[in-house]
Amino acid sequence: MSTPPQNPVAIVTGGARGIGAAVAARLSREGHTVAVLDLDEAAAADTAGAITRAGGRALAVRCDVADEASVTAATDRVVAELGPPTVLVNNAGVGPVAPITEMTAEQWDHMLGINLRGHFLVTRAVVGHLVAAGWGRIVNISSISALGDDGRSHYSSAKAGLLGFTKSLALELAPHGVTVNAIGPGFIVSDMTAASARRVGRTFEEHQRAAAGSIPVGRVGQPADIAHTASYLISPDAGFVTGQVIYVAGGPVG
Repeated sequence: MSTPPQNPVAIVTGGARGIGAAVAARLSREGHTVAVLDLDEAAAADTAGAITRAGGRALAVRCDVADEASVTAATDRVVAELGPPTVLVNNAGVGPVAPITEMTAEQWDHMLGINLRGHFLVTRAVVGHLVAAGWGRIVNISSISALGDDGRSHYSSAKAGLLGFTKSLALELAPHGVTVNAIGPGFIVSDMTAASARRVGRTFEEHQRAAAGSIPVGRVGQPADIAHTASYLISPDAGFVTGQVIYVAGGPVG
């Protein structure tokens, strides 16, 4: 098993904003060159630009993780312009509400296409580089919704599927020096939780206060909370940690 590369390249999907942007910035500060993949290329460019202005090296790449050709083109560009990656953070996702009685097959397929199939497509596209290096880290962003979420059975199914995907890959890739873990965020300040506030007729500040009241530590989470955990799982110090799910939710989960 080799040691981590001197100039590691990391891919962060859904890296334009929220958790993805926080993880990308954190990894850059720790010496990674970061490829910021996102469907919104302009927003990805903003994130990559902020990293560059802070002294890091980053590349914004448009990528629809649910589309195989888009994933292939995006990962090929990363390898060509930055070098082969050894770190992958699968963060891209969507989370609209749809009660089962109103959910269409198209909504179900769209959700699983991005939140589960997309993780598979990106992982498959880059995992050969990690195996060739003899060292690598994969972090999948799941959710506490993997344990159930009223009105979002399609979202919960995708996030639960990520847990099986993570544990299976951890077994498959361990002999190659690659660890695979998942993070299950709780309430994190993000576009998704802001949309939840609008849906229930609250201001985002009211929504956060209400959520904090049910969280044992007494506050909602920030994207940086997830970035801290991802940083550890990606570090050389976490080499004996694989196939695990860490819930970052301000209290026990489950």
